[in-house]
Amino acid sequence: MAKTQLNVRVDEGTARAARERALARGISVNRYIEELVLQDTGEAGRTFVEAAADFMKSYESVFAEEFGAELEGRRRHSSEGRH
Repeated sequence: MAKTQLNVRVDEGTARAARERALARGISVNRYIEELVLQDTGEAGRTFVEAAADFMKSYESVFAEEFGAELEGRRRHSSEGRH
C-alpha cells in the first residue's frame, strides 16, 4: 500500500505520550498513530487477524515441534468423545 505523509500538530504532552507508547510497544510513532487510526476505523480486527496468520505461518514449525504431540493427543481424545 502506498504511503502518504500527513503532518499534524499536537501539544507537547500528547507528543510525549505518543513517543512513550510507541517506544513501549517497540514501534515507530508513525506506526503507532497508524494503528490508532486503523483501530478507530474498524480495520484493526482485520489487521490483527492478518498479522496473526503471518505469525503462525512464520512459527508453525516451532509450535509443531513444541506442542505437536500434545495437540494431536487432544484432538484424538476429543474426536473419540464425539462418537
